[in-house]
Amino acid sequence: MLGGFFALLSAATFAFNNASLRRGVLTGSVAQAMAITVPIGVPIFLFTAAVTGSLVAVTEFSNKALLTLAAAGVIHFIWGRYCNYRATRAIGTNLTAPVQQSNLIISLGLAIWILGETLTPLRLLGIGLILLGPYYALRQKNKDDAPTAGDAVGASIKTEPLAFQPRYAEGVIFSLLSATGYGVSPILVRIGLEGKGLGVSIAGGLIAYSAATAVMALLLLWPGQLRHALAMKPESAKWFTLSGVMVCISQMFLFMAMSIAPVTVVSPINRLSVMFRLYFSRLINPQHEIFGGRIIIGTIVSLLGAAALSLSTDVAASMVPEALRPLLQWHWP
Repeated sequence: MLGGFFALLSAATFAFNNASLRRGVLTGSVAQAMAITVPIGVPIFLFTAAVTGSLVAVTEFSNKALLTLAAAGVIHFIWGRYCNYRATRAIGTNLTAPVQQSNLIISLGLAIWILGETLTPLRLLGIGLILLGPYYALRQKNKDDAPTAGDAVGASIKTEPLAFQPRYAEGVIFSLLSATGYGVSPILVRIGLEGKGLGVSIAGGLIAYSAATAVMALLLLWPGQLRHALAMKPESAKWFTLSGVMVCISQMFLFMAMSIAPVTVVSPINRLSVMFRLYFSRLINPQHEIFGGRIIIGTIVSLLGAAALSLSTDVAASMVPEALRPLLQWHWP
């Protein structure tokens, strides 16, 4: 119960981070966003670990756990985040979200392979719905049905062109690539925390963020990168800083959830962020996102897939006729 609550808080704060990031990349670059949002996590996690008394737990991890948590940080905060930012810049957060639901399939596959979890009819249904959602959301509309800025803000006169034109190929490719990072990292976090409980979760997050920040520092040494990062506009810096703080808080809740609940519970609940994204996008970026029935339906279909993945087989079996229960209780391997 507590793990699910932390996962829900992570989903809400992650959605707000995405809306803030979308606003920042309108005037700034992906590299500038990374230069702020990755390093800012270290002082936040360090302060929290010191206040909660979990800082000493950093020295209690095994070498294997340290390497696993460091790998999770690099894969999630460097690879996954970079690809997510590229996708958000290309097609906006509303179109990115349904495609990124595929990270659940990656997490589930790894959970079966590495953590010994099983594939069930409910999970097969969830996978199918998660794949169907992005297909429906991203289907090309007719020219006469092209989205407009009036559609985005709910205006009665729909004549003004949309404020941006999505670059679908780039957006979908980088959404899928970000899903690989976001799908692998929960498994690594779960392994790295070694089942030590809630008390060490903040320490684990500090290790992950520190590793990612070290890699980010090396990337900034590449000729011209540091100069480019420092040339950031104040408007971009404001939104990137807000995004960095919110995503850090989101990760803090996520590490806490992972320390006390299974991946198959935390990851689907965490994907509720796609619903929060629609609200925060409407609030912060009404002129810079695509809204409409297809996006909402595609998001809901993907969300139903996440719900199917998280639903207990025993609970589902109790809700159907007895004749169907053997089918629901089938599993592989």
